[in-house]
Amino acid sequence: MQVRYGERVHKIAIDAGFTCPNRDGSIGKGGCTFCNNASFSPNGRKPDLISAQIESGRRVIAKRTGAKKYIAYFQAYTNTYADVDELAGLYAQALREPDVIGLDVGTRPDCVPDEVLDLLAGFQQQGYEVWLELGLQSAHDTTLERVNRGHGFAEYRQAVLRARNRGIKVCTHLILGLPGESTNHHIASLDRVLELGVDGLKFHPLHVVKGTQLANEWRRGSYRPLTLDEYVDDVVELISRTPAEIVFHRLTGTASASILLAPAWCAKKWLVLNRITMALAKRSKPDAIRDYQQGTPELLHSGGLTCPAM
Repeated sequence: MQVRYGERVHKIAIDAGFTCPNRDGSIGKGGCTFCNNASFSPNGRKPDLISAQIESGRRVIAKRTGAKKYIAYFQAYTNTYADVDELAGLYAQALREPDVIGLDVGTRPDCVPDEVLDLLAGFQQQGYEVWLELGLQSAHDTTLERVNRGHGFAEYRQAVLRARNRGIKVCTHLILGLPGESTNHHIASLDRVLELGVDGLKFHPLHVVKGTQLANEWRRGSYRPLTLDEYVDDVVELISRTPAEIVFHRLTGTASASILLAPAWCAKKWLVLNRITMALAKRSKPDAIRDYQQGTPELLHSGGLTCPAM
């Protein structure tokens, strides 16, 4: 992004008050087994105006890097789960800010009808940077069913093909350490995603949080989270298998200490990122490590960091 725009560009996370179809009954109820049910209270959630959230993000980023251009990152819940006219209004609110140069919209693969893709493609045709983030989590239908995801790989496949046919850049989320999965499952998921075509990737460790079905499984001993060593090894292996043109938007994820049960290392973002950095160095990629240490770890190519956070 720094190369493309001549300066740093950062994401500002936005909560636009969306819900999730895997909770309200339109697809399923209860949500994914790893999702904190207690945190889901759409009637009680009153997020700030989008303009206020962007201003708050500006202040934080100004202290960190001084970046002056931003991507509006619609992050919380399912950000295409509304009438297309409502979506158009919400996205446009963010794009009215003069320093917001694009959109990053997080959603489920089963919640991107053609009219929504056409809307995003329209913004892209106007010159905005547009990313569609799809939460696949695993390419294995047995795993998706086990965690009550509410969709399969087929829905993901169709969403990706329709988005890419419109020229929309796709970033895919994969969770490592889902129940019943191993390194081989992680590699197979990556291979299926790469085979279809993708522009960006996000990796997350599965963490156990309070108020979830997964927490019950963990307490019974029927679920064991990945160790830090296991997670780092698998991330580095997946990076090594990814073509250099694909951008890594994230290599780990954290949970609030107030709800995190396990593993404890999921609360230590920089510990995880530094371990990944050192593991990459051992794979003889000194240029990747040098660039990583000079920049920020939000957007990486598999050959190394080429631009700071989007």
